[in-house]
Amino acid sequence: RQQKWKSSVSTQAKMPPCDFVPEKYESYPYEQMQKIREQNIAPSLRMYYKKPLLLHQGHMQWLFDHEGQRYLDLFAGIVTVSVGHCHPKVTMATQKQLARLWHTTAIYMYPAIHEYAEKLTSLFPDPLKVVFLTNSGSEANDLAMFLARLHTRNFDIICLRGGYHGGSPYTLGLTSLTPYKHGVANGFGCTTTMLPDVFRGPWGGSHCRDSPVQTVRKCSCTEGACLAKDQYIEQFKDTLNTSVPKTVAGFIAEPIQGVNGAVQYPRNFLKEAYQLIRERGGLCISDEVQTGFGRTGSHFWGFQTHGVVPDIVTLAKGIGNGFPMAAVVTTKEIASSLAQNLHFNTFGGNPLACVVGAAVLDAIEEDGLQKNSEDVGTYMLLELAKLRDKFEIVGDVRGKGLMIGVEMVTDKDSQRPLPAEEINQIWEDCKDMGVLMGRGGLYSQTFRIKPPMCITKRDVDFAVEVFRTALQRHVERAA
Repeated sequence: RQQKWKSSVSTQAKMPPCDFVPEKYESYPYEQMQKIREQNIAPSLRMYYKKPLLLHQGHMQWLFDHEGQRYLDLFAGIVTVSVGHCHPKVTMATQKQLARLWHTTAIYMYPAIHEYAEKLTSLFPDPLKVVFLTNSGSEANDLAMFLARLHTRNFDIICLRGGYHGGSPYTLGLTSLTPYKHGVANGFGCTTTMLPDVFRGPWGGSHCRDSPVQTVRKCSCTEGACLAKDQYIEQFKDTLNTSVPKTVAGFIAEPIQGVNGAVQYPRNFLKEAYQLIRERGGLCISDEVQTGFGRTGSHFWGFQTHGVVPDIVTLAKGIGNGFPMAAVVTTKEIASSLAQNLHFNTFGGNPLACVVGAAVLDAIEEDGLQKNSEDVGTYMLLELAKLRDKFEIVGDVRGKGLMIGVEMVTDKDSQRPLPAEEINQIWEDCKDMGVLMGRGGLYSQTFRIKPPMCITKRDVDFAVEVFRTALQRHVERAA
């Protein structure tokens, strides 16, 4: 049966059933919400879609709007809802703690912070066993920069172009995407280096990346050799030899770039980059804000997929399934650099956050979500790759586990980004058929697919068919 939607879009894809019934929406009418938005909410908080969604309730991988319409959430509140909207285990633990103790701060001992610190650090290899708890990813990266500088007594930090590490004045120096940059002084002591992007960059081949789907580029590299990786490492050395002093404070990178559209580096790039930084006295920071907690499938942390052990790891987003919390995990030695003076965070590691964090870790394990990310993510990548082979405008499909990017182009030869108005239409059509996706990349040309990790293969079949329908419509419109 064809499912008809309010727009002119219809699809043969049948939305998988869901026996959850949302509560009746009883807040202000839609128009009044819009008025409040215009008058009382900061305009920098931009919204998605021509007619923005008014969301009312969530259940696992599903979202419901004020009219009761159901959507498959493939963006998870920007990669934040890790175990599912309102996951019963996390909800129950939070409700219990709400009635017991919200806040005292870490000047006293309370069970939650100790239980959580032990549980979280047990998931890290030695010597990463000490944790600072904060409230957001920007805050965590801010602290990681501060620690690197304090510990090494050096100042300069290297970051990759296209990286996103936060919006605070300090971390904006590391964030290398023009739309996030403001015309005020930021980034003193932060130096960007070439992004080893094997799809859009100058070098790349047919088996560079750790993904079930490779680029359509060809290369003649033999097993174990990677010309692209060697070239990008030369660029990295060039930055070290020209743009920074002989000693540096550190290097920060996401194991897979998030905001820039799930960009992956050639295998062994990070391993060699880490070595070069350590030779110059610097610390290596892995930003796991989007790649952590089993999302890449094969490993619990993104850095493990690169065969490296960082000196500092930053965590946020999926750590709390939507609750505002974040963390910096490091070694005892590096952490002690901060103990020579006072460093305090009022809400970091509060009892409520720690209980949420522990319940999220339990849910990931009990629901088998790392394995699900690997199985369902690989299935989705391979299904999307079929669309890349069929449609000229799908330039690249990439990622690992449930961290997926689909880069849109005018044509595969030129790799020019598909114009915004054309991408917008495909995106709107998907929403009208019940599928929500994110956007990323310098030109907002990449669809970001990073759903709650509880998504099923049946959901994937539905989402891929919706996406195929939207692409087909685009082809017909263009014709």
